[in-house]
Amino acid sequence: MRPTAATAPLPWIDWGKAIASQLIVWHHLAHYGPLPAALRQRLPTVADWLDQRALWAVQVFLVISGYLAARSLWPSPGRPRLLARDWPGRVAQRWTRLAPTYLLALLAALLCAAVARVGMQDPDTPAAPTLAQLAANLLMLQDIVGQPALSAGVWYVAIDLQLFALLGALAVLAPRGKSATGLALLVGAVVASLLYFNLRPDGDMWAPFFFGAYGLGVLAAWGQDGRPRATLLLAGLLGLALAMDWRGRVLLAGATALVLLWQPGRQALATSALNPLMQWLARISYAVFLLHYPISLLVATAVMRWAPNSDAARLGGLIVAWLLSLAAGELAWRWLEQRRPWSEIIRIRSFNNLRQREQLK
Repeated sequence: MRPTAATAPLPWIDWGKAIASQLIVWHHLAHYGPLPAALRQRLPTVADWLDQRALWAVQVFLVISGYLAARSLWPSPGRPRLLARDWPGRVAQRWTRLAPTYLLALLAALLCAAVARVGMQDPDTPAAPTLAQLAANLLMLQDIVGQPALSAGVWYVAIDLQLFALLGALAVLAPRGKSATGLALLVGAVVASLLYFNLRPDGDMWAPFFFGAYGLGVLAAWGQDGRPRATLLLAGLLGLALAMDWRGRVLLAGATALVLLWQPGRQALATSALNPLMQWLARISYAVFLLHYPISLLVATAVMRWAPNSDAARLGGLIVAWLLSLAAGELAWRWLEQRRPWSEIIRIRSFNNLRQREQLK
């Protein structure tokens, strides 16, 4: 049976994650190491776009993450689902969802970079890490303490955890049953991000820098029962931010929020022949996002060792790295993300009482 809008009400979540993740992977493939030189020579326009613009797809992930977090932490302005005593446990639960694949990616990055340092000479290859660098990456503090990241993409995991914690803190502060106050609290945080924090280039290691996009996703989730008013609010915030300083990435975040709000063509997407592929790519997107860089190091090392002067081998290496990343993402999802025992233990012990309280109201 093909899915309908009722059985697959949010296909844009899957399609957005699938497309955005692939763009980010190809941004890194076109940016790091010796292999992209062949792509720049053969397809310079494509290479430049991947190198300079494809990273904007991170905004899609930020908005989608805010949308999904709102449904868990704060489903409507006057109905936060979090008490102060529950906040640490919810943040810990989020960490347990992120950490297994993140730690695997760090281990893979260490091993693959060690192989690359022996097998090829390239300035993009990470140096052997110091103990301070290793500790900072394990704690997701590398950017905050000024230590180099061990792999491409690990910064996003740290930011995701911060954003979740920040939204949870705002939900704790929001009074129950007072929708106007809750809405004002969130809108104030979004405005502060878009008009101040996001304009500070030295602030991109902190959640407030990215909360504008994340908060637009929250507002899109809140607006499902009043789309025209939510559209005006989102458009007003977007227009204000772009009038202050034109940023293509903010425009993309706003467009993503509006798409999630209205879900245009969701029936066509849900019944499309491509939908199973998009669902699969979305399912493995987090693992692929974290594992593709170590894999690209290994592939680049092999190409530079056995066919260093072949443009065809370099182009083929990019495709092989991409395909191997998809395979690694599927395996990591099956081994680490499909089963989350730590997360389940925390949820059972910490939140059953909260859910029972919500059901009684």
